[in-house]
Amino acid sequence: MEQGLREKVGQLFMVGFDALQADEHIKTLIRDKKVGGVILFRRNVHTPAQVSALCRELQEINAEVSDIPLLISIDQEGGMVMRIEQGVTPIPAAMAFQAAGSIDDCERMNQISGDEMRQVGINLLLAPVLDVNNNRNNPVIGVRAYGEDAATVIDYGMAAMRGQRASGMAVTAKHFPGHGDTAIDTHYAMALVPHDKERLRAVELAPFRAAIAGGVDAIMTAHVVFPAFESDTSVPATLSKGVLTDLLRGELKYQGVVITDCLEMAAIADGIGIAQGAIATLQAGADIVLISHREAQQTAAIDAVIAAVERGDIALSRIDAACARVAELKRNRAVRDWRARPLTPPALMQPAAMALSQLLQKAALRVQGDYRPLDASLPVTLLTVEVRSRSEIDEVALGRNKEARSSMLPALLEAGLDVREYALSAEALDDEVNAAIAFAQGAQQIVLQTYNAMFVDGQRRLVDALPQDKLWLVAGRLPYDLDLAPKAQGRLAAFGCRPAALVPVVEKLAGKA
Repeated sequence: MEQGLREKVGQLFMVGFDALQADEHIKTLIRDKKVGGVILFRRNVHTPAQVSALCRELQEINAEVSDIPLLISIDQEGGMVMRIEQGVTPIPAAMAFQAAGSIDDCERMNQISGDEMRQVGINLLLAPVLDVNNNRNNPVIGVRAYGEDAATVIDYGMAAMRGQRASGMAVTAKHFPGHGDTAIDTHYAMALVPHDKERLRAVELAPFRAAIAGGVDAIMTAHVVFPAFESDTSVPATLSKGVLTDLLRGELKYQGVVITDCLEMAAIADGIGIAQGAIATLQAGADIVLISHREAQQTAAIDAVIAAVERGDIALSRIDAACARVAELKRNRAVRDWRARPLTPPALMQPAAMALSQLLQKAALRVQGDYRPLDASLPVTLLTVEVRSRSEIDEVALGRNKEARSSMLPALLEAGLDVREYALSAEALDDEVNAAIAFAQGAQQIVLQTYNAMFVDGQRRLVDALPQDKLWLVAGRLPYDLDLAPKAQGRLAAFGCRPAALVPVVEKLAGKA
């Protein structure tokens, strides 16, 4: 029984590792622990050809010990959350689609993205995000949501899902039952949504109900407490039988795979702990346990689940049911046909795809209030707030690649403007802010690109210190930053600050759009 149990439990784990090729960490987990899935981050990405080779290598290693292919997943949401950026078509952030205003284009763009991911060997998209961003103070969802009300999220989120599924990919709706109305990032602490059942059914649950009706392949849990469905406020949805079994399986009649958000996030790791969390989430009704980073934690969690089954703390029938759902998910074409996939991706960044991406980025540009372009005859002082540290959700990572900076400097210079730049970190430390203020002293035109400034004291201090009659404010992620400078000469938002999103911003600033 031990060997069979080990293989069954391994199928219920999805793990990550830190290398561009299969290293001993992931080889051991595949060969010895029989893990059923791998998650890739920017740390695993160099070029599409390299990712394609990596995915093939992982599947071949797995084929040595199992006839069941691996799930290989990635958070390729679009906008700031694109793990693979070089060599693929840029996808706008979710919220940008609403600003651009075309549900059909949202579906087409997401089909393109799904198809490109399938070409490089990914078979499970950890998207779309179906959270309703109805709390402006949400630090982790924001532009990753398709809108601020349930109807908009359903319209655009279902379009994204249709497109992704039409590409042949398996897709994941997240973060159930809804991470939108929180003001805490669960990477760092536990969040709670206090609303009653009727409000949750009408708002937070509505997009997931639509996704279930639309045949979504998997649903990812939120490390968020919902007292309406779980009376113990120390138990987040990921660990709650009331949420995952009674609500999701019972009330919503969902029959597909439930995958956890990463158990290494502080909401779990600093509470119940990762190994105990793995046991608890399977008891609650999850089917795949996601542990993204550390081998010791991954191994300990797998061993803990095996021991819990042997003790009778987890019923073997619960493991069998989860394995059956995972096996059904792995019948997806992108999973099943991994050997038939060409090793060299044949059709990335096609002209029509790039044209649609550029059209949407331009259409999504938001200009708030009165506006005047920069004066090309006067010098420009550019203050760029940029992400410099690798975050837990691996957004703009300083990884192995020489990624283009999230800066308008190259495009402004190309537009013929005389520009000098001072760049500071998103944390906007006091000495950086003081240096930026000094750098801008006496400037005739100042362009400030923020990054979630509404949450960062230093960035807000910088905005307040600059003369509004000489200021153009560009919101580098959350459009709500524009409210910080109501009298600026121009206020623009493109729902992200990666190069593709900044192109239309520069065109507008330079008076060319």
